Amino acid sequence: MAKARARRTIENHYRRYGFGLIAGVDEVGRGCLAGPVMAGAVVLDPARHIPGLADSKLLTAAARERLYVLITARALAWAVGIADPPEIDRYNIHRASLRAMARAVAALAPQPDLVLVDAFRIEGLRMAQRAVVGGDRVSSAIAAASIVAKVTRDRLMDDLHRADTRYGFDRHKGYATAAHLTAVAQHGYSEAHRRSFKPASLFDTLD
Repeated sequence: MAKARARRTIENHYRRYGFGLIAGVDEVGRGCLAGPVMAGAVVLDPARHIPGLADSKLLTAAARERLYVLITARALAWAVGIADPPEIDRYNIHRASLRAMARAVAALAPQPDLVLVDAFRIEGLRMAQRAVVGGDRVSSAIAAASIVAKVTRDRLMDDLHRADTRYGFDRHKGYATAAHLTAVAQHGYSEAHRRSFKPASLFDTLD
């Protein structure tokens, strides 16, 4: 388990200004060579504390799974949004990430009064929003969103692995590990790969 816990300080600050339903939003998978970018949006229930919330990157897979169960059971609302590889190739990873986050927020029921976003602002939201630098490490709602997004994406990458075992998606989840690059050198890109992502190390492997 991670030592750095996200807290409710930011959410409580805005509740004092009258915001009742506060969503945290985060995305995972920006730096992957394959698979979608996945966004999570979570409105935590102030009356149902979830201990141990932290940035998903600081947690073990087992801890993420355990917290995912608690979040989805205790949150007032939660949702995910996705942008698949063709959309990433068409719009670039930053814009595709924002589109995925917007979809996650739009899918929340009830809709939040305020959206706290890790690092960015989402274009076109109809409610107030705040960008929180390092949000997944300081805001419990954003941390919860990062966990929901990470677990959902990891499960999807496991499904992609079962459909095509050549790349080892179950192990690296689409990131450009040495084993992944070697598999791409041998088999080429699959439908799950982002054509616009061409790291120098990939070309080194293919030479």
